[in-house]
Amino acid sequence: MPFFVTQALGAFNDNIYKNALAAMLVFHSSQLAGLNTNQVVNLSALVFILPFFLFSALFGQFADKYEKSGQIRRIKLFEVFIMVLATLGFWLNYLPLLLGVLFLLGFQSTMFGPIKYGMIPQVLKRRELVGGNALVEMGTFVAILAGTIAGPLLVDIESAWPVWVSGAALLTAIAGYLASRGIPPLPAVAPELKINWNFLLETARNIRFIRENRIVLNGVLGISWFWFFGATFLVQIPSFSENVLGGDAQLMSTLLAMFIIGISTGSLLCERLSGGQVEIGLVPLGAMGLTVFGIDMFFASPVEAAIYTTLGNFFTVGANWRIVLDLVMIGIFSGFFIVPMYALVQQQTDPAHRSRVIAGNNILNALFMVVSAAFAMLLLGNAGLTIPELFLITAVLNLIVAIYIFTIVPEFLMRFLVWMLIHTIYKVEVKGIENIPKRGAAIIASNHVSFVDPLIIGGVSRRPVRFVMYYKIFQIPLLKFIFKTGKAIPIAARHEDPKVLDQAYLRITRSLQNRNLLGIFPEGGITTDGEIASFKKGIEKIIGQQPVTVVPMALCNLWGSLFSRRDPVIKRRPYKFRAHIELRIGQPIPPAELTAERLESAVRELRGDDR
Repeated sequence: MPFFVTQALGAFNDNIYKNALAAMLVFHSSQLAGLNTNQVVNLSALVFILPFFLFSALFGQFADKYEKSGQIRRIKLFEVFIMVLATLGFWLNYLPLLLGVLFLLGFQSTMFGPIKYGMIPQVLKRRELVGGNALVEMGTFVAILAGTIAGPLLVDIESAWPVWVSGAALLTAIAGYLASRGIPPLPAVAPELKINWNFLLETARNIRFIRENRIVLNGVLGISWFWFFGATFLVQIPSFSENVLGGDAQLMSTLLAMFIIGISTGSLLCERLSGGQVEIGLVPLGAMGLTVFGIDMFFASPVEAAIYTTLGNFFTVGANWRIVLDLVMIGIFSGFFIVPMYALVQQQTDPAHRSRVIAGNNILNALFMVVSAAFAMLLLGNAGLTIPELFLITAVLNLIVAIYIFTIVPEFLMRFLVWMLIHTIYKVEVKGIENIPKRGAAIIASNHVSFVDPLIIGGVSRRPVRFVMYYKIFQIPLLKFIFKTGKAIPIAARHEDPKVLDQAYLRITRSLQNRNLLGIFPEGGITTDGEIASFKKGIEKIIGQQPVTVVPMALCNLWGSLFSRRDPVIKRRPYKFRAHIELRIGQPIPPAELTAERLESAVRELRGDDR
């Protein structure tokens, strides 16, 4: 809780200042240093994000080398000093100092970022990662929402200088420091680390850490692309509110609020939809939503700006509700996209250099956001495009990038198809998930009821599963993509194709030697009457060559549903749609005790009469 409050207050304070300054630049100054308002807003975004690019590598080392709670307290004290400088800048009405404060806030966030995302997996259990990230993201964006609304409102209060903004920012910084004092000690994960002060060399080293793990690399690149997309939309909202919609600071705050409410909702929905595990299948859903509603922002925007004297007048126009809906939905699908990505990176990273991987992630995020700001300034300035046209181009780019990502990393699309299957056609209840070993070689063995049994079991398993399956099922056109992407192993009877059988046993042995989780269906085929057939002796041959634990499981209430066979006597009865099925997972059987008969008996006992 102290960390949660500290993080939320920091996000609240950043956004009080950033949005107050944005409102002053956009609504209280039409020209500044020869730049138009679009360019000024993008320049401010560039100033804030630059420290992430320059210093993330340095502070990623600090986060791994030193105890984290003490670092957080020193960072929060630094925030108090920054807000004293902000007060001076507002009082003197001196823009260079105000932009300098913006740079320092970015610098402070650079210090805090690797600690924040590095400590979450250090404190939470593996199964709590998605929920923990969702709560932190939700709390952060609620704080951003509050700061987004408060900043412009405080600027609009009549006073000789923005004293209300200064006072609120200073008090929030002090409150954040006091909250940080309650964070318990978190030991260093790499105390022996020698600090490399050459940020260029260390940046390259952090990128190498990311490249060591393909899953982490793809996750980081996905996160970075999201921040290109998100920054392009968020940074333009102040100018969009004034120059396209003809509104004021209150409209700007409202539109930003809609986006932030959406992303907070999406983050929490992500935890519910993922079932408490890292579900990368939600990422393609998020990407599709970002493109659809990003494109609609272009078509929903007015060709000529009206002048809305009040916020109420804006909402009297029916077409404007479409813009609000687009922003909310972009926020919701952003949550679907970003939360699984962060949890995936945290889960797959070596704890000894997790904070430095997060720092490398921040570097790439910052680079993408710097490119986003430059991209927007170029199109809105030199190319003379409008903000809605910028939204359209960015949404189309998102579609192109998504197609590219899902082509080179088909696991994302495969998991999406699996997730859709077990959340639309079936309602799946799992019992005994803790019986599947968290690491190391093992075999899970189930009865075989339908053509999609591997998808159902693979969809609920917290570990990737390599399934051994009948080669004719493997070759079903639509399912083949999923099975091949999941590295399934096709197998055939010796009289059908001895070459496929021999190759299957070779791949099974290699898979277990590589400490993978293997899935098999010992019946050798899908049931034709709903009953469990006798288990084949192949499982004994596998265990004889590679003695590993075998986990029995039973699929229940799946007979008669879509993708299963039906009893010939009652073929006219329609398939069960949205069937409520169960996956019951039993106690592991040691290899020394494993026989086909023992395994079959365990599966029958788990299933009972629920076929």
